[in-house]
Amino acid sequence: MLNEKLKDYTIILASGSPRRQEFFKGLGLDFEIRLKSIEEVYPNHLTHSEISDFLAQLKSIPFEDELNKNDILITSDTIVWHNNEALGKPKDEQDAFDMISSLSGETHEVITSVCFKTKTSQQIVNAITKVTFKSLNDEEIWYYIKNYTPLDKAGAYGIQEWIGHIGVTKIEGSYFNVMGLPVHLVYKMLNDIINN
Repeated sequence: MLNEKLKDYTIILASGSPRRQEFFKGLGLDFEIRLKSIEEVYPNHLTHSEISDFLAQLKSIPFEDELNKNDILITSDTIVWHNNEALGKPKDEQDAFDMISSLSGETHEVITSVCFKTKTSQQIVNAITKVTFKSLNDEEIWYYIKNYTPLDKAGAYGIQEWIGHIGVTKIEGSYFNVMGLPVHLVYKMLNDIINN
């Protein structure tokens, strides 16, 4: 449905995340993947969704000079916000353990920002989901770290993996947002762009 409306546009997803790519396929969209490496650094004064908004927009900058008239570039960034601190991707297994331990028995927020850039405009939207974990013991945390891939995920966990199955007791908001993309917002924004 949306793909037919977008037939005159080129959708460019600037993400190497297999999960985000699957979401775009799930929307029935034709899209191409373009990747550029970027250092994900943000100013210290930013907090909460300001951080993910900034990083999503930062990821779009290297593409600015190569966008054509009917291109829609989509970049995004996800952070975990807990105890007034942004948790990005862990640097090693011990860091992953410390992150998951801090989330154990607590509620945190997962924030994903998505930047939509065309040759003439830019819009950034974000979604916030609250996730509550049961109290996890050390054995459960280490089992997850050793058997799954927490090092490439914000907050050191993937909700779709084992730890989400056994540990998450409550979600308020979009489940897909926790996986890395608020798909409902992407659908809405693409409709808005082509209808304006």
